Amino acid sequence: MKLQYFVFFKILIAGFFVTGLVACDEKRLFEENNDLSGKTWYIDSLQVFKFKVDDISKPFNLLVNVRNSENYPFYNLYIRYYLQDSAGQEIKSQQTELILMEPSSGKPLGKGLGDIYSHKFEILKNFSFPKKGTYVIKLKQYMRQDPLPEIYSIGFRLEDAGTTKE
Repeated sequence: MKLQYFVFFKILIAGFFVTGLVACDEKRLFEENNDLSGKTWYIDSLQVFKFKVDDISKPFNLLVNVRNSENYPFYNLYIRYYLQDSAGQEIKSQQTELILMEPSSGKPLGKGLGDIYSHKFEILKNFSFPKKGTYVIKLKQYMRQDPLPEIYSIGFRLEDAGTTKE
């Protein structure tokens, strides 16, 4: 009988924990992360994410997730993103610099666990999609080193910007 209560209590606590994690992230509409084989990102290895937009009455924030080790050899990461609509038409493309470490001290930024650090970088803020449908975003590293070492994963996140169009 005590064992049944113990198991029930563990399940109850786990349920509250999972519910708390999900409830804390109401802005997230889509998120996916791709682990990179061997902790390396090759220039010709596009990271591709497919997501659906059903409501175009509100703006969105588009973010890139990066997980790297503290042994990453640079303080920054240049990427280029390509945003395509469901017909494969490119609607937005831009190169951007992501700062992973303090440039002067080399101190890792982001959230760390051991020697691995996680970052979220906003690449488009309050972006309005032109129409409903399935979109694709492709991410490419634009550094001079190929392959780029000590990158564990690259991801994409779509968030509700929290405001409405006027």
